Parts: sequence; structure tokens; C-alpha cells
Amino acid sequence: MSVLYFFQSLRTPILDTLMQLITRFGEETVFMVAAIGVFWCVSKKDGYYLLSVGFLGTVLNQFLKLAFRIPRPWVRDPQFSIVESARAGADGYSFPSGHTQNAVATFGGIARFTRRRWVRGICIALSILVPISRMYLGVHTPLDVSVAFVTALVLVAVLYPVIEQTEKHPRMLTGLLAALCVIAAGYVAYVSLHTFPADIDAANLASGTENAWKLLGATVGMLLGSCLERRFVHFETKAPFWVQCVKLVGGLALLVGIRAGLKGPFLALFGHAGLAGATRYLVMVVFAAAVWPMVFRPLCRAAERRVRRRSVTKGK
Repeated sequence: MSVLYFFQSLRTPILDTLMQLITRFGEETVFMVAAIGVFWCVSKKDGYYLLSVGFLGTVLNQFLKLAFRIPRPWVRDPQFSIVESARAGADGYSFPSGHTQNAVATFGGIARFTRRRWVRGICIALSILVPISRMYLGVHTPLDVSVAFVTALVLVAVLYPVIEQTEKHPRMLTGLLAALCVIAAGYVAYVSLHTFPADIDAANLASGTENAWKLLGATVGMLLGSCLERRFVHFETKAPFWVQCVKLVGGLALLVGIRAGLKGPFLALFGHAGLAGATRYLVMVVFAAAVWPMVFRPLCRAAERRVRRRSVTKGK
């Protein structure tokens, strides 16, 4: 707690606002936008890399939270105060830090594969600043962020050479995604069958169970989507700038619509929140991996026709 009290002594309104902004780079939404953006617009291989690191890291993070059940710093030390604006995003158990896990998985992964030094520099800086912001805001201890940081960094390092081999050996990607499905299924079994102590926080357990089913659906969706894409779609990531914008903005908007629109119907259909969540995330990931990419080629052809028309017009 001494480190957190040191950060508490540094707080100012300007720093509070800055750190609250920095900490948002560790949110799940940022990870998903970055990973899907890379998958659609930069490199399918590197997109699968970020998604694999992120999903596996999330499973480990959620498992450790429920296994150790360590409360937040202000619960352990009632005299300690946090930056109040950060309280809303700091529910659940403290150990390990989910924001740190997401930030290192996202930006550490990008730093690993990018060839642009300025991009690598920004990503490394964010991978360091997000954990610092969590301690500055008072929502995580040094142990929380250090374990999450190391866990994510190990996954970034270990999975990269595996993903690099998938272009030459596509079956390795199938095997990796299948392994992720097995791990996610194991986590579902853990939260469903394990006998937790009576003093466990019910909201934390419910959140962990919900996330377990969603992760299972997402990983199964990755496996199914990758098989469908390689068999039927074969989309290219390169495209003119306006096409990339349509791919990213349009695809993300549709994903948000699917996520919101299918929640109620699937819950009514299955009558089980876990199965409904898993199926909804499976549909979302398959859509992102194999359905939406079917429009990329027609969009590129439209861009080519537009360029040809301009060339003819200029020639006249």
C-alpha cells in the first residue's frame, strides 16, 4: 500500500483527468477495436495473434480473480482513498488487473509485429502507462498490475512464433484456436462445477460466469470463422483508404447492432443466460471473421472502377 499512498500524494485535478484518459486504453472495447481493425485492414495473421493473446489472457485473468478473490485496495485499507471517477470501472476483485492485461495484450502485441518504430514506441509507452494509471487512480496494487503485466507479456512472447508459422502451416492456426476452445470450456466447467466458499462475492461470481460463457462462444466462433474464411472467402486486407474506413466503421457498427439486437431473442430462445451469451458472441465473431469480409472484394472493385472513371475523365 505504500506505493499507492505515494501516488495518492501526487494527485492533482489535471493528473487525475490525464490518468483517467490513459486508463481507458486498457478497456475491453479498445482491445476489440484494435484487434478487429488489424484483422480486417492490416493482417489476418496478426489479427488472429492479437485475438489469441487477448482471449487466452482474459481466461487466465478471470480464473485468477475467482481463485484468489483479493478485494480492492480501498476495501483492504479503509483509510485509503481512490480517484472517485475511476470507481465505476473498478468493480470486481482486484487481483490481477484486467486493464493491464488488456493493454499489454493489445499494445504489446502490436509492438511485437509492427515494423514502424513510432508505432512501436507509442505501444510500449501505453503498455507501461496503463498499469501506472491503475495504481495512480488507486484501484490496483503493484502486485495486481505486475502479475497481469508479466502474464500478458509472456503470452505476447510465446504465441508470436506460433502465429508466425501459421502462414506456412495453416493447420497450426486451427490447432491453436481449438486449444483456446478447450481452455475456455475448462473455465466454463470451473465456474459451473467448482464449489466456491460461502463468502464469495455473488456479483463477482456472476460476472465471471457470464464472461466464461462469452469467451467460450467467442473462441468457438474464431475457430469456425477461420475455417469458413479460408475455405470460402479469402479476403485481402489491403484496400484504398475510403474502403478501409467503410470496412472498419461499417463492420463495427454492425457488430454493435448484432450484440445489442440478439441479446433478448437469444435469452428467450435458450432460457439460459450462459448459452445465450455464448451463442451471441459466437455469431458476432463468425460475422467478423467470415461474413462481413465477403463485402471487401466488391468494395475494392468499386474503388477500382472509380479510379478508372476518373482516369478516363482526365484523359478527355
